[in-house]
Amino acid sequence: MPASARQRCHAVLAGFVTLATAAVVSLAAPGSAAAADTWTETGSDRARPLDESQGLTSVEVPANSPNRYTGIGTIPLGVSSRGWNHVGDPDASYNGYYIEPYQRDSGNSKMYRVQAPDGTWSEYVHTLSPGEALNNSWDAISPDGQWMLSGEWGTMNRFLVFPTPGVNPSTSPSANLPQVSTVNLDHAVRDVQGCDFSGPTTLLCSSDDPDGSLFGLTKPLLQIDLSAPPNGSGDVTGHVTALRQLPLRSSCSGTFEAEGIDYDRRTGILRVIVMSPGFCILTDSKTYKFSRG
Repeated sequence: MPASARQRCHAVLAGFVTLATAAVVSLAAPGSAAAADTWTETGSDRARPLDESQGLTSVEVPANSPNRYTGIGTIPLGVSSRGWNHVGDPDASYNGYYIEPYQRDSGNSKMYRVQAPDGTWSEYVHTLSPGEALNNSWDAISPDGQWMLSGEWGTMNRFLVFPTPGVNPSTSPSANLPQVSTVNLDHAVRDVQGCDFSGPTTLLCSSDDPDGSLFGLTKPLLQIDLSAPPNGSGDVTGHVTALRQLPLRSSCSGTFEAEGIDYDRRTGILRVIVMSPGFCILTDSKTYKFSRG
């Protein structure tokens, strides 16, 4: 989320929209994609604004690792002092590589900070391709570990595909991390804050869309069904479905902010961060939990 985006003023629905009233909005020809899932809220935890406000991921390796979160308070001084002042929604590969996406206010690059299973850190810088936006809101690692998706802020019809830094043998901290292919979406999405794979060709994404004109609802949970697993040799298409509005509950009125997302394949639990408006960002921001069905 760029700093400028935090100043948006849009009206949002302040009540929680239950499963019974949440419409599933499919935007491609019938039968062109897998059936959309439904997700029911099962609980929530408080989200701290300093260190749990941007993103989250579950970590499988080492065993019994705690969930990890990102926020302005998690950016190391040695990273922020070099201009990387925003961290987005991270992800972790099934074999234990943890990756955080970073951006800065100007320049022509974005950065992915990688922690290997042995605890060592390395940085992989991507020089922007022509027409690519500077912001770096999230990353999502494919189930096979070899490819990483990332997205741009604003209204977009694509996601970017990279070799997974630190995992794919073609990558090196000393070389540019190249974009190798694209996920071409069949319908525009807006202000996607995080995505995570729930299967080899299925993504779940949190959108901070404040407008509602794309799907008929603001702050949607999206499902994106890919035509094939992402790879470095060719583009794939993505069928976009809006599943439901994310919970918007707070003691304060104003603009909520949908943030990062995580799907834990071990438990089947989906988690999404929603930050509350105004002063209540400190008191009742939540990480909401959902189960399928």
